[in-house]
Amino acid sequence: MSTGTASSAQPPAATSEAVEALMAAVREGRTGEVPGLLAALGPAERRSCLPTFKEMRRSGRRDWTKEGGRRMCAVLVAGAGCHAGPAGAATWIGSRDFSGRSWARHPALADVVEAQPVEWQTDVVGRLAAKRGSGWSWDLYPLIERVVRRTGCAVPASDDFVTEWLRSAAGAENGRRGTATTLLERLRTDTFTPVLLPRVFELDDVAWPLNATYTTRSGDNWPAAIAGLAESGRLGREELIDLCLGRLVRGGKTADQRAFLTVLVALAPTPAEYAARARDLLALLDGLPAVAGHAQQVLAGLDEAGLIEPEAVVEASAVVLFRSEKKLVRAQLAWLEKAARRSPERSGAVVLAAAGAFGHPDGALQERALNVVARRLKAAGEAVLPELLLAAEALNPAHHARAGELFGAPVAGSGGDDTAWDELLPPAPVPAPLGEPLATPAEVAEELAVLLASARPDVAVFERVLDGLVRHAHRDRTALVRALEPVLRTNPWQEVGRWRDCGPGDVLYVAAVVAGKAEPYRPGPVFRKGRDPLRGTHNTEYGNVLAARISEAAERVVTDTPPFLLATPTDATGAITASALVERLARYEAAGAAPGPADLNAALLRVAPTADPEVRAAAGRLTSAAGRWAAAWLHEGGLPAQGSERVVFAPGAGYERKRRYWERWWEDLKRIAVAQRGTGGPAGPARERLSGDFRKLLEGTEPSVARIRRSDDWLREPTVHWAAMLPHHREELAARWLDRFADCADRERRGTLRMLVVLAEAGGPAGLALHLALAYGLGARHPEDRAAAVDALLVLAARGDLDGALLGRELGELVALGTVKPNRLVQSVSGAADTGAHATVWSVLSAALPSLLTGESPRGTADLLALANDTARRSAARGPIPELAAVAERSGTGRLVKEARTLHAFLTTP
Repeated sequence: MSTGTASSAQPPAATSEAVEALMAAVREGRTGEVPGLLAALGPAERRSCLPTFKEMRRSGRRDWTKEGGRRMCAVLVAGAGCHAGPAGAATWIGSRDFSGRSWARHPALADVVEAQPVEWQTDVVGRLAAKRGSGWSWDLYPLIERVVRRTGCAVPASDDFVTEWLRSAAGAENGRRGTATTLLERLRTDTFTPVLLPRVFELDDVAWPLNATYTTRSGDNWPAAIAGLAESGRLGREELIDLCLGRLVRGGKTADQRAFLTVLVALAPTPAEYAARARDLLALLDGLPAVAGHAQQVLAGLDEAGLIEPEAVVEASAVVLFRSEKKLVRAQLAWLEKAARRSPERSGAVVLAAAGAFGHPDGALQERALNVVARRLKAAGEAVLPELLLAAEALNPAHHARAGELFGAPVAGSGGDDTAWDELLPPAPVPAPLGEPLATPAEVAEELAVLLASARPDVAVFERVLDGLVRHAHRDRTALVRALEPVLRTNPWQEVGRWRDCGPGDVLYVAAVVAGKAEPYRPGPVFRKGRDPLRGTHNTEYGNVLAARISEAAERVVTDTPPFLLATPTDATGAITASALVERLARYEAAGAAPGPADLNAALLRVAPTADPEVRAAAGRLTSAAGRWAAAWLHEGGLPAQGSERVVFAPGAGYERKRRYWERWWEDLKRIAVAQRGTGGPAGPARERLSGDFRKLLEGTEPSVARIRRSDDWLREPTVHWAAMLPHHREELAARWLDRFADCADRERRGTLRMLVVLAEAGGPAGLALHLALAYGLGARHPEDRAAAVDALLVLAARGDLDGALLGRELGELVALGTVKPNRLVQSVSGAADTGAHATVWSVLSAALPSLLTGESPRGTADLLALANDTARRSAARGPIPELAAVAERSGTGRLVKEARTLHAFLTTP
């Protein structure tokens, strides 16, 4: 009996020991032993281990130690073997917890998977191959590849699997180490090739593996290998050419398009193969310049060989002649002329097609097109003249006279007084009113949520939320807390170290204080409690002003809550009308309330100067200390105006640039310091009472390099909230931010120039600093920055604040010194001229020409002269320019001299 009992108890003991052995191996990270230990367990024992492995996976997510990595690798292998179903196993293996650390590449995982039935294995790898996004890891590829090759199951064709095959096939060990096999040889013997290679043409972001060279052998790369497969018949050549052209027609990222173009060139289709796909080639003319250039070259060759329809050149011209790339347009005009020369009967269609370039923005290309038409006009016959005359209206007015002679009638708009076009400028922008205060706590919570979700909340949203929090805390704090609860639950206030500047999102601190989820900061030697959570060593002076306002509001909402804020602007620029400020102060006095110092200081910096006797009289009737201060402030005129004469550097000065980076950096520091000298610090009895943060914001009477480095952290980008602190002093702000604007032209900075539009729409004089900033913007490196500068230029012109002569002189200096590239300037001012602002652009270019034409003119000056030619004619400009006359008198037929002669002749014509 006892013997039977003992023998019946023995199996459970053995099973327990096997489970413990597996657990011990997993905890110690002995992954290689896991497959053997799993083999000793039955299905029930394996299932019993899963809860433990799941807990180990959860606890090991943030264990980045070496021991933790080994343990997680063992957990991955053991958990995969403990799942009885393929769906669970695939989910386990593809978990994000195991991705990115190469654990799936351990041979033990493949051993565990291969120990299962074949159907189970193929189901698992099929599910893994189909995973996307966070579920896919490139570490899974070796496991999937091994199972597919061993079992002979269907080859997965998912995007991720194909991408990994593309990389691994070229980067296999033999290829990396330069041994006997080449990529072509491996692809010929790879059973995956017929299935996966056609899928490569459907993928994105494959430029790097397609272009990479993995050995030192010449031609051992993907394009050459694909061409080799087509030549050997391993894959159909016709299919590969169709796939490549189809991919190029579909379009995509520039790098991918270049890579597939390289594949097409490697395939080297014959003229007959290209001719059969002429429609695809015509579609490529609207693609990437490199792709369009290849298609154009092939089509021109096919046309010369007579392999495509004659109408193809006309169809191609309708696309290419409207492109901005000059090389493509020149080649198309040459193709047209060759076609007409070979077949004179095609001259009529050719000249009408060439006339499509009459509207090209480049004047030299217009002239080239007109020359083509002139040479083939006799063969084309008189039937084309009406259409040519109509097309000639798009020509630069400088070519109207010649076009009229060629076509037998004057071109419309080419005569006398008709040359002057109406100046078209956008409507002068009117600052958008801030709107009524937020009426309910629910509206405050909703606007706060919008502010927190926005990467760049505007001034109106921030100011309305800050005022709404104060206003409704005064009216019904309980209702406000109830409305804010969902927002604070999603966006809890976290008082952590300040590693960033104080910004509009920090208004959340006020909401947290209102709801009792944060303690207010109380300044002062007695009541000071901790440190200000909104201040840190990384705050700018603008951030300190914002922190002062927010901290004061947070402190007052739990003590003596004011009925509203004085500094809430009346429009989106941050400005406050004098009448609104006086009315608010009167309401404060009627309520027996006193404004906070920061609130009052901010309001005074924002108030618009006024000479209205009624407003000044109403201010004089104020009796509180704050009211008397505001009345004195308005009487003294607020902050002193800052005109161009207050920025103490002359036009053309301050540009001394050194070749070496650090020397240039030091010169710019000195330039900014000089620019800020005398730009209006506090002066007068009323202004002397400004508190510390606000006085520091205005310091500028004694500029120094040290102060500039302290006040403006150059890594901080100016924001609309900074500009809203001084809404009537854009010249001061432009001087302070000048170096940032300069960086957009001659360094890699981008995005800062969006503030130019803000400054253009702000108040105050527009002097040298703002015009110099605009000059840098028009020559900015990035197109979006140049577009912002053009917008600012048009806004200033519409408001009557643009000094075209000043801007032109500064641009001339910057171009001559190489800071602004002529080609970028041409693109900018052409964009402004295209809006109809011809007189505005001419006022700028006419002032820039003397500097550009003195001495050796920079490359690209001819393009600027061509644009000046156009704008001068469209604005009926007159008057000689001596430097232009000197260039016009030079001998030679270069484009610069030709453009100078044309412009000089027009300007001096009575």
